[in-house]
Amino acid sequence: MCGIAGVIDLAGQRTISPNIIRAMAQAIIHRGPDEDGFLEAPGISFANRRLSIVGLSDGKQPIFNEDRSIATVFNGEFFDYQTVKARLESRGHKFSTHCDTELIPHLYEDHQEGMLDHLQGQFGIAVWDARQKRVILARDQFGICPLYYAKVQYDGSEWLLFGSEIKAILASGMIRAEPDRLGINHLFTFFGVPGPQSCFKGISALEPGHFLDIRLGSQSHASRIEDKTYWRMDFPQRGQERTGPSLKSLVDDFDREMLASVEKRLRADVPVVSYLSGGVDSSLVVAMASKIRGTPIPSFTIRIKSPKLDETPEATIVAKHIGTTPIIIDVGADEVLNTYPALIRAAEAPVVDTSCSALLLLAKEVHKHGYKVALTGEGSDEWLAGYPWHKVHRIASWVDSVPGLKVSNWMRRFFLWVTKAPRYNQAMQNRAINAMSGPNGWLDIYNLFSMAKFRLFSPEMMDLVKNVSPYEDLNLPSERMKSWHPLNRELYVSGRAHLSGLLLNAKGDRVAMNSSVETRYPFLDVNVFNFLATVHPKWKFRGLFGDKYLLRHLSDRYLPSSIAWRKKAMFRAPFDSFHLDNVPPFIDHLLSEESLKKTGYFDVKQVIRWRKEFKKLPSWGLSRVSIEMGLVGVLATQMWHHTFIDHSLADMDYWQAPKIS
Repeated sequence: MCGIAGVIDLAGQRTISPNIIRAMAQAIIHRGPDEDGFLEAPGISFANRRLSIVGLSDGKQPIFNEDRSIATVFNGEFFDYQTVKARLESRGHKFSTHCDTELIPHLYEDHQEGMLDHLQGQFGIAVWDARQKRVILARDQFGICPLYYAKVQYDGSEWLLFGSEIKAILASGMIRAEPDRLGINHLFTFFGVPGPQSCFKGISALEPGHFLDIRLGSQSHASRIEDKTYWRMDFPQRGQERTGPSLKSLVDDFDREMLASVEKRLRADVPVVSYLSGGVDSSLVVAMASKIRGTPIPSFTIRIKSPKLDETPEATIVAKHIGTTPIIIDVGADEVLNTYPALIRAAEAPVVDTSCSALLLLAKEVHKHGYKVALTGEGSDEWLAGYPWHKVHRIASWVDSVPGLKVSNWMRRFFLWVTKAPRYNQAMQNRAINAMSGPNGWLDIYNLFSMAKFRLFSPEMMDLVKNVSPYEDLNLPSERMKSWHPLNRELYVSGRAHLSGLLLNAKGDRVAMNSSVETRYPFLDVNVFNFLATVHPKWKFRGLFGDKYLLRHLSDRYLPSSIAWRKKAMFRAPFDSFHLDNVPPFIDHLLSEESLKKTGYFDVKQVIRWRKEFKKLPSWGLSRVSIEMGLVGVLATQMWHHTFIDHSLADMDYWQAPKIS
């Protein structure tokens, strides 16, 4: 993958200073340390930082069509590159490189924005059409590659800035870093920031499966910007799902789709490795990749310094079965804490999931060993109901099977009472349920984290968010969702909120590309998704506890049964009180009364109180879990604010835009 950035004069007249576009590129040099490239034309300036993986010697960007009327800068990979290239060559197109980027200008010539229907992979794209004075910005179907944009007034003109990371936009100096408090509310609702909201005022994330169609203005007409959808997740109507003809036939089809997906993601002009956690997802990817290659591929494993969280025994079983020896790195509470500031800088948002620190260290180790590409198992839980909230909702639905009892509602009320948790405003709860077209297991679990904001937000923040429903901001296709099986509705929300908001952001692209490592996701293949979307939910979740049922049957063909049928273990790094005891001074500075008052996000008295009283709560209690996550959220938000907004909160490093002279 790479990094891209750009500045567009919406009037189509002016070109920005070269120092500005070069500063934007320099801000994301970690995404592409191999080389840079720039495009300047009336009204536009594009930049690319390249991490060379395909077409090592001749892939310098921008890349043009034959008459140079169409240009592109590109971040990502097209895994069906050779097939699409052959089709274009049969239509008379002439290619001058061996790089997959060159597909874009030729596809655009034939199909305009319809080119996106012909691309499979992971990508962020910028296309310049000189004849039509038109720019297309596009993001892949699942949001694997990030792409941000901002519309600003600067030096008497209206401009649109874009970049693979927010750092590129801020480095322009054309927009000031200010917090978007509704973005912070999204974090405390979804455990991440799924977009289009970001935590920075005026900066938006282009949503997965979307593109911006930008028509530059002229003396005769005004500029136009349209956000359009070219792809979205979809499921069959309830009762139309595929049930057979047999479980074996479904597993056979799944096997073919996964092997094809893994094989495509092994294509590169550099060596490919894999992450290996010991869970069924990454283990299957390693096993399939090794089968395709005919030899075990190198793998990397994290060893958590906590017996309850360590999965290396399972990873070792898989490695021995395949015939490989994983490279292991050790991660404990100290490593998580020491890496946390770097994680926040990389993610450009507060990060509550401390396992992201471990993954940042893992990518650093991959880079240290000289590798650029790693396979990973993310996406399986989203498509095959692998998360705890699916079990919670399944149990709640089961206990409600007796008409009139509404036992699950009684259970929720009892939970709120016994944990002394703040209560959700019922009207807001109903708005969230309506946005998701009905009760959703996601809401049951994530309310646990959301409750923390009722304890910890300042009165000003609560006043701002009290009538706001973040679920409505997800722009869910609620009418369409009503026709789906309830489990598929859950999978959609999980894919929309959790996948792009956390897994592919702070837990994916950002932590990997911070060390110039591209991560590839065999489960996040459009063909794999389309197949699994049609499969009846009974083959995804069996009974009350049988998550990822179809995947486990497939894994039985490649892995020891002890791994294939191992109970789901959420990958977590240790954070139990890591920010409370024997902490470095900057933690106390960030959580001091003075710093908390400066940012204004949190209630000073409540933060100080719960830092002291946290350990009095029973370790098994959900209320403690909620407060624990909430306090990590407070620390992460304060650290993010110091890093990007106000550098006076603590004696610690912060991000600075590069200076180009």
